[in-house]
Amino acid sequence: MSPGFLKKFDKLFANPVWVLIGAFGTYFCMYGFRKPYTAATYADQSFLHINYKVLLIISQTLGYVLAKWVGIKFVSEIKRERRVLAIIGLICFAEAMLLLFAVIPKPWNIICIFLNGLPLGVIFGLVLGFLEGRKTSEFLIAGLCSSFILSDGVSKSVGTLLLNWGTPESWMPFMAGLIFAIPMALFIGMLTLVPAPTAADVEHRTAREPMTGAERWKFFWEYFPGLLGITIVYLFVTLLRSVRADFAVEIWTGLGYKQTPDLFTRSEIYVSFGAILITSFAVLIKDHFKAFGFALLSGLTGLVLIFCAVRFLGHGMDAFPFMVLVGLGVYLPYVAIHAVVFERLIAVTREKANVGFLMYIVDSVGYTGYIGLMLLKYLTSSETAILPLFIRICIYMSAIGILLIIFTYLYFNIKLKHNDSRVSSFSAR
Repeated sequence: MSPGFLKKFDKLFANPVWVLIGAFGTYFCMYGFRKPYTAATYADQSFLHINYKVLLIISQTLGYVLAKWVGIKFVSEIKRERRVLAIIGLICFAEAMLLLFAVIPKPWNIICIFLNGLPLGVIFGLVLGFLEGRKTSEFLIAGLCSSFILSDGVSKSVGTLLLNWGTPESWMPFMAGLIFAIPMALFIGMLTLVPAPTAADVEHRTAREPMTGAERWKFFWEYFPGLLGITIVYLFVTLLRSVRADFAVEIWTGLGYKQTPDLFTRSEIYVSFGAILITSFAVLIKDHFKAFGFALLSGLTGLVLIFCAVRFLGHGMDAFPFMVLVGLGVYLPYVAIHAVVFERLIAVTREKANVGFLMYIVDSVGYTGYIGLMLLKYLTSSETAILPLFIRICIYMSAIGILLIIFTYLYFNIKLKHNDSRVSSFSAR
């Protein structure tokens, strides 16, 4: 099919619904190659006196976080026309590692899960590159974020179904990947047809171009205190999100719920709907700094929700609304940073930058922190239950996070008011 023929359909392929479906579906299916293994308990299995499942989670996260650090350079520099081929190659490699995980004996197959996480860690940035720098970017990126909220639960549900059908625990992740492979090919095909942002998009949001190392350092140090505040908040919500996601089976059990395939999906539907609905309101705010402030406020609201949910657990609040409220509280700041905070920060400053660069800074710190948390718990504590740890970090991290968001808003309010005049002239466009 000739490029000239496809050009006739540019309006269709640039339609936000088309773009969102392609991006949502691609990243949704990626989770089918990453998370199903967490639906298994790998009960009574350990290596070096550490629970085997914990080692799998740490191993995959190590690969994932290494990819995040590499992604600061890779994602910020890759050219648009190379993104799709990179996605296809990385997914194929990840599935091949799941096949090796099934055939290599324990505990040596742990290395396969590490290699599985390595390519998957840069998929988000590659997909994000199709969405940023558009007038509808908040809507599109918030929709993309809903994919990993919902897909986390769905991938576990698929994994649980495969286990219930008799699939061995070691083969279940590979089989789940095969289930997700065909729809993923369709969604990647949709992404290949998405055109670049229009001239009007560029005028409103600035062009999002590949960055050199010098340009990355310049932007980072220019706004370091505020970026540090955002990074620490993101670290906290990443820790909460990761514990809640990777140990969902154990947390639900600790709360008195019996594990069922639909439980994970049902709770995440409410979480994703609430987080995406609230965050998407930012697309209606034309003034870039006001939208930036709105995103920080929604993140602040989420952290307050977490704090209150923990306080009311056992005092009239049931386990299911507790998990939903904590999930909503985690994902409100998480999605706001993904979809609005960096997108509007670049737009209001008019600096040469891209969201992928900033997201991979906070992502790399967040996942490094998660590895540290897991190692700290299992190497220094005799307590094996996950629920008490989860409740403690909910309390402390939500309280500190509230203060950090207030600091971040005040810093950028002062910094951008004293920035040169071009900021105010563009912020309301």
